[in-house]
Amino acid sequence: MEKDKVLLVDGMALLFRSFFATAMSGYYMINSNGVPTNAIHGFIKHLFTAVNEFKPSHVVCCWDMGSKTYRTELYSDYKANRGEPPIELVPQFDLVKEVVTELDIPNIGLVGYEADDCIGTLAQTLSEDSEVYILTGDQDILQLLKENISVILLKKGYGNYAVYNEALFLEEKGINPRQMIDLKALMGDSSDNYPGVKGIGEKTALKLLQTYESIEGILDNLDSLTKSQKQKIENDLEMLHLCRKLAEINCSVDVCCSLDEAKFNIEHGKMVNKFNELELKNLDKILSVQGSLI
Repeated sequence: MEKDKVLLVDGMALLFRSFFATAMSGYYMINSNGVPTNAIHGFIKHLFTAVNEFKPSHVVCCWDMGSKTYRTELYSDYKANRGEPPIELVPQFDLVKEVVTELDIPNIGLVGYEADDCIGTLAQTLSEDSEVYILTGDQDILQLLKENISVILLKKGYGNYAVYNEALFLEEKGINPRQMIDLKALMGDSSDNYPGVKGIGEKTALKLLQTYESIEGILDNLDSLTKSQKQKIENDLEMLHLCRKLAEINCSVDVCCSLDEAKFNIEHGKMVNKFNELELKNLDKILSVQGSLI
């Protein structure tokens, strides 16, 4: 019997990507109520393109719930480089969730945690009996790869993906997905705004993990490192441990979603009514391709 195929969608990743794809040229698709819809429009295109390509039996959408999380409590500079979202994007945050609701897709999010943490938690539980695919543009999610969990990374445009499983990641990086947490702790992450160990880049961090497997392994063998590497790690030991906490996706947060709730079964009328209400146009092509499912 074929396993259920669950698509976990990183809603924020799709929404931001869609917004900036047209906002750079000042195209916000403002409807007759004065509400911009460019991010929602692109979100739907990304969602349905992936559904057409991967044909999931179940779909769940996960969201960030504000910028304050347990990570910002651990380290106040975490993602502090991001700034406020553009004013044209703000009204689209709630509206896109309304659209997802009308598609009968569960919206999952938890205050104090990131969408990644919700995705990680659901992926762990749902992968016990199903094939899980995670749709995102965020490479941090690759740490979740394991048996029954694959990651679909969005590339430029619509329908262009890099699809990762555990074996491909190992082949490309020379480390296993869980070691990615320690990799990021060592080298830092400029996008999430934490420094790692000053002076240790990706190349050195990868080499250390390939040799010693983990941060603990490296610390147990400090005397085998070069004098410079040893000094850098000793100087930033506290930051190294903190960065590992920031880098690790929390897979035991208080969210759940059953397969029954996540069953992908769109009511065409509800969907069309919502699209018409928001004046979302030029989606016929992608929806007609998907028509057999709805």
